[in-house]
Amino acid sequence: MTQSGANPVALQRPFSVGDGRLYLATATLVLGNVLLPYAVHRIPDGGRILLPIFFFTLIAGWRFGAVAGLLTGLLSPLVNHALTGLPPGPALPSLLVQSALLGALAAAVAARSRKLSLPLLALVVLLHQALILSPLLLRAGLPPTLAALQQRVPGLLLQVLGGFALLRFMGRHLPPNPAPRP
Repeated sequence: MTQSGANPVALQRPFSVGDGRLYLATATLVLGNVLLPYAVHRIPDGGRILLPIFFFTLIAGWRFGAVAGLLTGLLSPLVNHALTGLPPGPALPSLLVQSALLGALAAAVAARSRKLSLPLLALVVLLHQALILSPLLLRAGLPPTLAALQQRVPGLLLQVLGGFALLRFMGRHLPPNPAPRP
């Protein structure tokens, strides 16, 4: 335990904008957000079901803070589109907003809670889905929105359970960032 009583495994480790490690971490997480969707899109409807482009954005925001979450959230769809054509051009603006939103939400909850737990991670993922599915709810009603949510359950579980496991692993095996200099 740290002196503050917080679990050191779970604490957010944000980098400052001037720290090169921020950009190295972001590049690594964007690469993950390229490789995972590439693999998942080999499965029919894999992208819609498993939501792979959001996985490492959640990790970026939770572990490395708002700047890393936003950068990963914005760069991942752009790099994916440039390399693979996915997401398709018309969906790109919406996905940019959705992805950046997840990075920001994860960073905000992690900074506020200062601990990692499955319920908190699930809260972030479900709040994100509520925000991105609300236009569908307003436009088409409850049945299509529930159907879309039901289709995404495997991806939501991947984000929560896989994200929790990866964040715990990172907390235990990656060195903490040194305190920023005054």
